[in-house]
Amino acid sequence: MEKRADVIIVGAGPGGIFCAYELMQKRPDLRLVMIEKGRSIEKRECPKRKTKQCVGCKPCSITTGFAGAGAFSDGKLSLSPDVGGNLPAILGYEETMELIGESDRIYLEFGADKNVYGLDKEAEVREIRRKAINANLKLVECPIRHLGTEEGYKIYSRLQKHLEEKGVEMHFNAMVTELLVREGKAVGVKTDRGDIWYAGEIVCAVGREGADWFKDRCEEIGIAATPGTVDIGVRVEVRNEIMQSLNENLYEAKLIYHTPTFDDKVRTFCTNPSGEVAAEYYEGGLAVVNGHAYKSPEYKTDNTNFAILVSKNFTRPFKTPIEYGRKIAELSNMLCGGKILVQTFGDFRRGRRTTEERLCRNNIIPTLKDAVPGDLSLVFPHRIMVDIEEMLLALDKVTPGIASEETLLYGVEVKFYSNRVTVDKDFETSIKGLRAIGDGAGVTRGLQQASANGISVARSILRSLG
Repeated sequence: MEKRADVIIVGAGPGGIFCAYELMQKRPDLRLVMIEKGRSIEKRECPKRKTKQCVGCKPCSITTGFAGAGAFSDGKLSLSPDVGGNLPAILGYEETMELIGESDRIYLEFGADKNVYGLDKEAEVREIRRKAINANLKLVECPIRHLGTEEGYKIYSRLQKHLEEKGVEMHFNAMVTELLVREGKAVGVKTDRGDIWYAGEIVCAVGREGADWFKDRCEEIGIAATPGTVDIGVRVEVRNEIMQSLNENLYEAKLIYHTPTFDDKVRTFCTNPSGEVAAEYYEGGLAVVNGHAYKSPEYKTDNTNFAILVSKNFTRPFKTPIEYGRKIAELSNMLCGGKILVQTFGDFRRGRRTTEERLCRNNIIPTLKDAVPGDLSLVFPHRIMVDIEEMLLALDKVTPGIASEETLLYGVEVKFYSNRVTVDKDFETSIKGLRAIGDGAGVTRGLQQASANGISVARSILRSLG
């Protein structure tokens, strides 16, 4: 069936949500359609939270649906343009800062916590920076607003209701199978329901889960894109006592290291104080590790988890970094029956498999209960193994105990945002009328810049519509 709209947004993650929000605030007369392959937020439930076992929901409710992976993430909003994406390179630093401030105000309007970490601890942060410099680590200072997993879900629920009341047409459980192009201009989309939607403006805001899908669409219709960076690594879990200074003063310490052996860039990412390690499932049942933390005291744990990610750039002729990351994750899945692998740092350094017996006598109790003890050296290339070890030893100089033999390493963590689509300042691709935003387009790498990106592209559309 053929239908018409003014604007079509493919994907209902933060980028798409904030684009829709801004469009309807300024032009409530528009016919705006959002097409999302996952479920509406009230229907997003993960059975594993009750059963402790993944049952293979298709599509996965953790990574797809309204609010995307952000609905069940830890919900950290990075309030600095230096963190979370490439908007400053596209829009400029000042404009990015203004957009982050505007998206932050919207989050506050819908119930975000007013507290911001990293603003009132000058002396403590100075001491952390001193230790970081001593270990050749760069501390990236970034104020953090923490939504929390359960509070973030409520905030996005309010946003969904608001958009529905404003007249946004949301089509869930609908997969866009084709981007329709005529004479070099995008004119519409086709879905797996057999619907064909036509519109003058199309926004692809598919998020990390849709990065591979969007890469294929780029190749099909000739959208200019370049292979970017792929981030591969582990999720580290330690006792809260080890991370106390960083957690209390920064909430999330963003530290960057260039390793002595290979000079590779390695960074910490997504710290979750008193949080839980979690599994995410992508297309084809691919299991990768992540983490989150709740705001409510009743859900807090004794552990802190964070990611260590190694950034890898590739040159010609290689052009499929997303596939490279997938293959490493698939190898890990193969070794542990489709689950997440866990290894102590002591065993990691010795090159031996962690066993159930040694894991049981560990002081650190894993929060991911169905993780399988194993050997990461059978998964990672030698270079990445060395990078991870050297990063942990450097971090140990900032907060002693991180490099304990009992520290837990979960694998594999991969960030699928490496297909960097070529866009102009209005986020229009080489196909006129088709704009690409968010993590899936390689433009952003987190909730706040994705949200700010949505506002920016909405304003570009409004200028185009006149």
